[in-house]
Amino acid sequence: MPRTLRFLLVFAVLLAGCNGPLPFLSAGALDGTVTPPPARWADWGEDYGVVQLETNPADPYSVNIAYTTVGNGLYANAGDTRTKWVEHMERDPRVRLRRGDAIYELRAERVTDEREIDAFAEAWTSQGFYHRDPRKLDALWLYRLERR
Repeated sequence: MPRTLRFLLVFAVLLAGCNGPLPFLSAGALDGTVTPPPARWADWGEDYGVVQLETNPADPYSVNIAYTTVGNGLYANAGDTRTKWVEHMERDPRVRLRRGDAIYELRAERVTDEREIDAFAEAWTSQGFYHRDPRKLDALWLYRLERR
């Protein structure tokens, strides 16, 4: 069997066995147990990380995103890129978030308040050298994920 065909076959098998988005690839509806959101996002024990976000309830679309907690807020940041998941949230703010096996049914609220953006920016830029300061972007697609 040619090497390229073997790679594609292995990739297809891995993709079929996945119940969510792969890095840099989107998927459909997320599997997991619907769970009430924690009383405080800080109870997760991590200020930032990667989770799966599902948008567009009529035709589910899920991606891996970086999240950041600030105080008791949970944030998803697309920076200055109006991604497909941002477009979905602009039309319908209902989202689902998966961390481990838990699915949290949430609502995305775009952040425009300068004080809230400042607090987020401090937390975001402290996570690494490559995190651009959102206050310096011409457009910012930052969302606070809240209980429905």
